Order: sequence, then C-alpha cells, then structure tokens
Amino acid sequence: MTVVPDGLCSVAEVDNLDKLLDKPPKLRVNIDRQRSCDERSLSSELTNGHADAVHSPPGTARMSGLDAPGTQFAAGIDSHPYVVEAWAALRHSVVFFRGQPVGTIAASDNTEENLNYDQVFVRDFIPSGLAFLMHKEPEVVKNFILKTLRLQSWEKKIDRFHLGEGVMPASFKVLHDPVRNYETLMADFGESAIGRVAPVDSGFWWIILLRAYTKSTGDTSLAELPECQKGMRLILSLCLSEGFDTFPTLLCADGCCMIDRRMGVYGYPIEIQALFFMALRCALVLLKQDEEGKEFMERIVKRLHALSYHMRSYFWLDLKQLNDIYRYKTEEYSHTAVNKFNVMPDSLPEWIFDFMPSRGGYFIGNVSPARMDFRWFCLGNCVAILSSLATPEQSTAIMDLIEARWEELVGEMPLKVCYPAIESHEWKIVTGCDPKNTRWSYHNGGSWPVLLWLLTAACIKTGRPHIARRAVELAESRLIKDSWPEYYDGKLGRYVGKQARKHQTWSVAGYLVAKLMLEDPSYLGMVALEEDRHVKPVLKRSNSWTC
Repeated sequence: MTVVPDGLCSVAEVDNLDKLLDKPPKLRVNIDRQRSCDERSLSSELTNGHADAVHSPPGTARMSGLDAPGTQFAAGIDSHPYVVEAWAALRHSVVFFRGQPVGTIAASDNTEENLNYDQVFVRDFIPSGLAFLMHKEPEVVKNFILKTLRLQSWEKKIDRFHLGEGVMPASFKVLHDPVRNYETLMADFGESAIGRVAPVDSGFWWIILLRAYTKSTGDTSLAELPECQKGMRLILSLCLSEGFDTFPTLLCADGCCMIDRRMGVYGYPIEIQALFFMALRCALVLLKQDEEGKEFMERIVKRLHALSYHMRSYFWLDLKQLNDIYRYKTEEYSHTAVNKFNVMPDSLPEWIFDFMPSRGGYFIGNVSPARMDFRWFCLGNCVAILSSLATPEQSTAIMDLIEARWEELVGEMPLKVCYPAIESHEWKIVTGCDPKNTRWSYHNGGSWPVLLWLLTAACIKTGRPHIARRAVELAESRLIKDSWPEYYDGKLGRYVGKQARKHQTWSVAGYLVAKLMLEDPSYLGMVALEEDRHVKPVLKRSNSWTC
C-alpha cells in the first residue's frame, strides 16, 4: 500500500472506492427505500487498477445550502417552520468529495476560528446520517460509510508509533488543490487532536450506523461487501483481544469519546462500555455466517454475557445499592468478597445522597479498583437503554431518575452531558485547569442539544414519549433564536456556551431526529435493539470473572 505523507489520501487511491458508488454528483432526495445498492464487490473494483483522477471544480466541497436540491418538504412535520429551517441548515453543512456527498461538517460558524470544526467527524455525523435515513435519503450515509472504511485502511502512525489496523478516524477533511484542480482527503486518527488521543468510539458508531442503514433501507448488500465485513472484524479484533485485564469492559484513556478532553473518564467510562455493547449486538446481526464471521460471533456472544453481567451488577446504582456501598467493609479477599473493588465508603461524594431519589437509578460513570465515579453521564445511560444493556427494570428506573431530577439534568435546555460539575481544587486536578471545562460549561456539566435525539429514542423505547416532547419544546424555545449553539452553560443551561460554536450541525441534526421519531416512532428501530434473552446469564455474583 502506498503511504501518502501527512495522512493525505490521493484521488487516485480513493477513486477505486468511489467507482463502487457509481452515482451522479448530486444529492438525490426521496430515494426508493427498498432500492438495492450496487452489489459489486469492492475487491473486484480494486483489481481493475487505479482509475484516472476525477477533477472537481473549486468550491464543491460544501453544498450551497438553500440552493441545494431537495429543500421542498412534504406535508406534516416537514412544514413546521423550525423543521424547515433545520433542514436548510443541515443541507448547508453537507460536504462533497468529487461531486458526491460524504458527510456533514461539525459547524458552519464563520465567526470563529475553524480549528477542526470544518471537518467531518464520525461521532458528529451519526445524528445527521439518521436524519437523512429517516428522510429517505440514504446516499450520503452510504458514501460516508464507504469513505471512512477506506480511511480505516490507511497506515496510522503517530510520531513513531503505529495504531491498530481497526482504528477508525475521529474526523476527515476534504482538501481542494486549486492549482492541480483535484481533491484529497485528510484523516485525523488522533495525531492532530487536542491531547493526541485516538477515538475509541468512532468504530462503534460506524458499526451502529451501518446497522441503521441496513435496517432503514432493507438493503443488505452494503454490509455484506467483503470490505465492510473486514472493517467490522478489524474493529472487533481491537476490542475482543485478550490480555491482562480481568474485566470484560474496555480500558480507555481520557478524551477517547464525546468527552474528548481530560475529564477524569479514564478507566472504564460508561459511554464506551454502552457503545461497545451496542456495537457488539449490531455486529451479530451484520456479520456473515462464513467461517471468519462465525468465529467472531462466538467471541461476541461470550463477551456479551460477561459484559452485561458486569455492567448490570457493578455499574448500576439505586438507593439500595447506594446504601450497600455506604456500609461496605474494606480489605476483603477471595471470591466471597462483597466489596470486590475495595471501594472506600468515605469516597462517596456528599451530593449523591440528595441526588438519588427513592425511585430511580442509573449507570454510574466509571468503576475500577478503589474508584467509583458516581457522576451521571447522559449518552452512556441512553445508549444502555437503546442497546438493552439496561434491563427493562433498569431502563424504567433511569427514566424515573430523569423525571425526578428534571431541574438538575434538563433544566432550561436539554441536556446535561454529565452531572454534577466538578469545581475548585478538584477541577484543577481532574481537568488539568482546562479553561474550557470550567464548572457547568462544555463537558463539565454543560447542556448539549445534540443529546435530545438520544433522550427521545430512550423515552420512546420505555413508553415515556411525554418526557421527550417536554424536552423538545424547551429546545425549540431557544435553539433557532440562539443560532443552533454547540452547548449551553450554567446549572440550568440558561446561557449560550462561552466558547460554543454557532450553527453546530449535530445540534441541528439531533433536533431533527428527535422530531422525526416523535412523529413516527417506527424510526426507533434504526437505533434500538430489543432485549436478547440469550445474553442474560444465570450467574452468582462471585462468578462474574469466569463467565
């Protein structure tokens, strides 16, 4: 494989992949839901050699917004003025590569320095992709899946160290060379990120989106491509490898997920564990029943048994469990130990006693030796519900908690990324004095509108759509007026974030997906999985490491 310096992918290299798409350079709308994709194998395309570079005229990397095709809306929800404006904003964010839509940029805020907000992020594109799928426009999602799959195969090197083959990029950017009149892709696998941390969540979101595409379109040919199958296996190989860890959860560094700065989520963060669980379950559906696929499926089932038991037993917190921890004995040894992780009861934070309602519970942020992070993290708990990592009883309890602690978790703008904020001396130690993560701002207790779609999906799955409607109404009262900010500050989310970008694409897409799901709850099937009875092991608590 030819290695292009500085992470650049030449047009000639990417051209082989693009031949598979074989589509005109326009974003088509109202594509037939059941239309089959091109069933040709990517490998057969690669045997034909490099195609000639296709040149793009300057200025085609972005869609032209309101002039873009497909801005006419059907009756019903699409005629809602907020929805019309949201669709216009989403279409304006679409990124083109050689005439084909390949994703959406993170933000269209021209008043701030771009940094990497002009790139297509894997995690950011998920709500955008879901919105397009729900609107019967799967082309951009298919292109995104294939482009990121191709980028996965590039050599990934940070300084002199090589990353695992299966690592998906955090983001990529379309670069146009006006002199030579062609475009290249530049991917970031963490070598340019703040903190230089590779994204653990990108591969999981990629598998989840592939399953959503397959579920939405009814087309299995994309997932069945040998290259897609290989891409999934590479991702799974990274996560299912055996080593020194005695836990079935994934050990991760700070900054590896949506919370991409130092926030004390190192270890076994709930967001990654929930996404890991969901990606494993999606992979079970998508993997082919060939020799390699069956081997991975067996490994997945074993891991799901162990992971579900571990998470439901040790990450779960309700009033009874809190009281048990409060009375823990320490320095216990052997398999009969109750306090398996040697957690000191004195480490319980004072706020948790008032925060925990009589009815309700949630998955805490982290569990590792002598450490329990009792913070509430929204994304991890919502994905736990959608993936059925949470039992039906636990899912109900999470919803009960949200209703009971509405002011703390929702306030005036949905939705707290985590609760509570850390401050004072603890903030200095945990964040490294990060000025962007001051209390009740950004990742440190800030309110993120993008989380609206995850809350809505979780509400619909648990039969509580009234909670989502209430949250959507709150968001509608502010989002358009405030120009779709990235996040809000303050205990109640009353203030536009001090460094928040305006026209943040996933704020727009998160709102659209929430509205579309409330209008048609059947869309939930794209992002939700029913409980798998085979994943529920009958085990004693002391045998958790032997399942």
